[in-house]
Amino acid sequence: MKLWGGRFTKETDSYVNAFNSSLPFDRRFYKQDIRGSIAHVTMLAKQGIISEDDKNAIIPGLESIAKDIESGALPFDETSEDIHSFVEANLIERVGDAGKRLHTGRSRNDQVALDMRLYARDQIDEMKELLKELLATILPIMEENIETFMPGFTHLQKAQPVTLAHHLGAYFEMFSRDVQRLIGIRKRMNYCPLGAGALAGTTYPLDREYTASLLDFYGPTLNSMDSVSDRDYIIEFLSAMATVMMHLSRFSEEFIIWNSNEYRFINLDDAFSTGSSIMPQKKNPDIAELVRGKTGRVYGALTGFLTTMKGIPLAYNKDMQEDKEMFFDALDTTKSCIKLFTGMLSTTTFNKENMAASAKKGFTNATDAADYLVLKGVPFRDAHGIVGQLVLTCEEKGISLDELPLADYKAISPVFEDDIYEAISLKTCVEKRMTIGAPGPEAMKAVITKEKEFLNSI
Repeated sequence: MKLWGGRFTKETDSYVNAFNSSLPFDRRFYKQDIRGSIAHVTMLAKQGIISEDDKNAIIPGLESIAKDIESGALPFDETSEDIHSFVEANLIERVGDAGKRLHTGRSRNDQVALDMRLYARDQIDEMKELLKELLATILPIMEENIETFMPGFTHLQKAQPVTLAHHLGAYFEMFSRDVQRLIGIRKRMNYCPLGAGALAGTTYPLDREYTASLLDFYGPTLNSMDSVSDRDYIIEFLSAMATVMMHLSRFSEEFIIWNSNEYRFINLDDAFSTGSSIMPQKKNPDIAELVRGKTGRVYGALTGFLTTMKGIPLAYNKDMQEDKEMFFDALDTTKSCIKLFTGMLSTTTFNKENMAASAKKGFTNATDAADYLVLKGVPFRDAHGIVGQLVLTCEEKGISLDELPLADYKAISPVFEDDIYEAISLKTCVEKRMTIGAPGPEAMKAVITKEKEFLNSI
C-alpha cells in the first residue's frame, strides 16, 4: 500500500519502486515506528481528534503487528515502500477503517524523524553499555598491574619506564570520554519531532508536550522545519563512533605490536586468534587487525553522510533517506568491534618479565640517571651529555645501564657512586613519579579510585 497516489494517473515503474524503497533497511526500526504510533494515537484520542473506540482498536492492532513481526509470523512485504506503509497497511487489514485514522495529524517526514531519534537513542544506550563493559574489563587489569613495569614509548622508541596499569589507564581515559560524548549526544537529541508535520506543523490541536512525555523526551522540538530536516544527531553519533573506532584501532595496533615475536608482551587466547593455512607456527592477531581495518569503514560512513547533507536546502528531501544504510552499518561495525575487543582483552595474558626486560634494555631509565646527576649538583645540560655518553658505552658493550660497572660510570663522571643503581632501578624510576596522572603506585591507586567512581556513575 502506498501512502500517496491520489493525484497520479500511472503506476510507478517497478525499478523506481525498488530504487525508492527503504524497507530493506528501515525495517529494523519497526519497534520504534509502532511505539511512536501508539503514542500518537493516544494523544489524538486525548485531544478528541479521534474517538476512544478508534484508539482502542488501533493500539491492540499495532501491538499485534509488533508481536507477529517479532515471532516471524508476519514477514515483511518487499513491495512495501517503507516500514511506515507496511505497518499501516497491516493495521488497516486487521482493524478496518479505524486504522485509516492512524496517520491523522502527522506526515511521514515527522514520523521518520521520530523513528530515527528513538532508534538512535536506543542505540546510544546499547553502545554506552558495551563501552561500560570494556571499561570494566580494563580496570581490574590496571589494579593487578600497578607494579608491572614496561617501557613507555614516544615515536615508537622506548622512552621512560611506566607500568601496564598506567599504559592501560590511558585507554580507560579515552573510552571514558567516548561514554561522555554519547551521553552528551543523547541529551541534545532528546526532543520529540512528532507533530512537525511535513514541514509546517498541522491545523489539528495536537498536544506535542504530551506526546513527547509518552516517549520519554524532554519536550517537543521548537521549529517544525528543523524537526524534519535535522540529522545533526546522526552526524554526531557517527562522529562519536568514528572516535571510538579510532581508540580501538590504536589499542589494536599496540596489541599487534606486543604480540609480535620481537616484543612478546602478550599471549592472545586461542579463542581470539587464528592460524595460517601454510605456516603451522603462526598465531595471528586477526581480531585486532580487523578492528583496525574496519575503522576506515566507520570513517567512510561519517564522511559519506556529511557529504550527503552538505547541499540540502530546507526542509525534508529524499536525499536524507541515505542516512540509514551508512548509519546502520557503522552501528553494527562499531558494536561488534567493541564486543570482540573486550573479549580479546579479557582473555589476554601479559608477559610481565618480558615487559620489564624490554624497559631495561631500552635505556628507559636514562632520564633518571640524568636527574641523579642534577641532584648531585651537575647542571642538567651537562648531565644530559654525560648520560648520552653512558648510553653509547652501553650500546658498544651490549649491556644496559643497570649492568654497566661503576668504574665505567666514574670514567665518564666522578660524581657517580654506588647509589646510582638504586636510583635507576625500574622500581625507583616509577615510584618517584608521584604526581596525579603519573605511573607511581600511590598516584595510580588514587586514579583507579576515581575511575571506579566514574564507572559506577554511568
